[in-house]
Amino acid sequence: MSAVVSLIVFLSLLLLVGLAVVFAVRKREEIEREGDAVIKNIYVYLVLFATLMMTIGGTVSAFMAVADMVAPTPYYQTFEEFKLNNRDVKSALENETPAPVLSEDEMRDKYNAIVAGERNRQVERAKNSLIKSLGWIIIPLPVFIYFQRRLTAGEEFTRG
Repeated sequence: MSAVVSLIVFLSLLLLVGLAVVFAVRKREEIEREGDAVIKNIYVYLVLFATLMMTIGGTVSAFMAVADMVAPTPYYQTFEEFKLNNRDVKSALENETPAPVLSEDEMRDKYNAIVAGERNRQVERAKNSLIKSLGWIIIPLPVFIYFQRRLTAGEEFTRG
C-alpha cells in the first residue's frame, strides 16, 4: 500500500512540476510577446513624432517663403547713396578713360532697375525655398497618415 501511495504522490508531484513548467513557459512567451509589442509601439510613436515634426517644420518654412514672396526684403541702398557711389566710381575711372556723365533721370532709371532686379531675385529665392519646403511637407505626410490610421484603427502592431 505504501508503494501505491508513494507512486501516487510521485506522479502528483511530477504533474504539478510539469504544470508549473508549462505555465512558466507560457508566461515567458507572453512576456516576450508583450515586450515585442511595446518595442513596436515605441517605434510607431517615434515615426509619428518624427514625421509630424518634419511636416510642421516644412509648413513653417513654406509660410515664411510665401511671406518673402509677398513682401520681399527691400533694397537697402538709397538713391542718394547710389549717386555718391556711382560718382566715386566715375571719378576713379576718369583718370584712365573718360566716362560719360549720367543725368539725374538716367541715374534714377538705373537705380530703379537695380531695385527691381533685387526684388525679383528675392522673389525667385522665395519661390525656390517654397518648393523645397513643400518637399518637407509632401514626403513625410503620407507616412504620418499611414501610421496614424493604423494606430487609431486599433490595429495591432504585434504582427511581424
